[in-house]
Amino acid sequence: MVQIEEVTLDQLRHLVSERAVHGETMLLNMGPQHPSTHGVLRLLLELDGEIIVNCIPDIGYLHTGIEKNMEAKTYQKAEVMTDRMDYLNPMGNNLAYCMAVEKLVDLDVPPRAQALRVILVELQRIASHLVWIGTHALDLAAMSMFMYAFREREQILDIFELVSGQRMMTTYIRPGGVWRDVPVEFEAMVREFVRTFPKRVDEYEALLTRNPFFLDRLLGIGRLSKEKALQYGVSGPILRASGVEWDLRKKRPYMGYEQYDFNVPVRTEGDNYARFLVRVQEMRESLKIIEQALNKLPMGPVRSNNRKFVPPPRSEIGVSMEALIHHFVLWTEGFKAPKGAIYSAVESPRGELGVYLESDGGTKPYRIHMRTPSFENLFVIAELARGHLIADLVAIIGSIDFVLGDIDR
Repeated sequence: MVQIEEVTLDQLRHLVSERAVHGETMLLNMGPQHPSTHGVLRLLLELDGEIIVNCIPDIGYLHTGIEKNMEAKTYQKAEVMTDRMDYLNPMGNNLAYCMAVEKLVDLDVPPRAQALRVILVELQRIASHLVWIGTHALDLAAMSMFMYAFREREQILDIFELVSGQRMMTTYIRPGGVWRDVPVEFEAMVREFVRTFPKRVDEYEALLTRNPFFLDRLLGIGRLSKEKALQYGVSGPILRASGVEWDLRKKRPYMGYEQYDFNVPVRTEGDNYARFLVRVQEMRESLKIIEQALNKLPMGPVRSNNRKFVPPPRSEIGVSMEALIHHFVLWTEGFKAPKGAIYSAVESPRGELGVYLESDGGTKPYRIHMRTPSFENLFVIAELARGHLIADLVAIIGSIDFVLGDIDR
């Protein structure tokens, strides 16, 4: 986006209406430091009194350069950077990247690893929605909701720490499977969460769903029609709250999602409140998937036996010189991927997370590009905010649920 301090009068005419150019409306800068923008985002607002005429997002303040940095690393080492994109969905980012690598090199994933991946990314989806509902409510002055949501999120992070040693940036899902099998305590911890969490969601709804103050801030605010949602290319809960039943787990199943019974929550109102209801119901549906995956969790290996792309188990390194050399070569030189380009996508908590991966036949990706949902979803904000009061903008921003690390790559 063009920085407003640098634009000429002609450029300004393309950004805002003629009324702003002639001083009939007011231009107001919001951010990038504003705490309600959920990251370093700057919004240029055009106001007619307190009514929003236009809302222009200005991104690019993170300067991460993740995609180009990944192209300078081997396929295995590049994965650690995916955790840092959408930092509320590290497991899902890992899965999207690993599926792209597996598609590029035609690498199999054992059934047990597939089930573990599903359990963990659905736990990650719930954790992401918990951060959303807690911060969204906090933005609207409901402080206790924030505490409750983070209480449950801690349980999920404890599970991630159990399996990977890390609470957030896990890099647990690897090409060909997962890093290692889960400890024996894993199933009991997940089942305890599945047992207790439905009552917690009931508590959230008791606090918010019929709360008159909450309804005043959400109901009928930030409407997005089905047609506009499709035109803007939004995905995830925003698209489904506008009446489009599109979820990649159902429409283009991956990782065995076709064997799980769950519903795709859809609303037709397209407002802030509809987006709230969709995400709350999605947490309940994720619990169904987790419980089914646990019940079906097969025994067996958790990594592919294709030693061309997957390092040997740690247990073999101390007893086999061949395994030690193989491990050393894979982690220093990497593996060569065949020439070609692929696109692979998953359903993240925010929508379609796609990975375009191109190989020139070497050990490093020639080109990596992420199709992240936050980018498309953010730019619908002008459509959502137009005609509303500036006081409504905080609730509209929260209803989008974007992550700036998912945008500035």
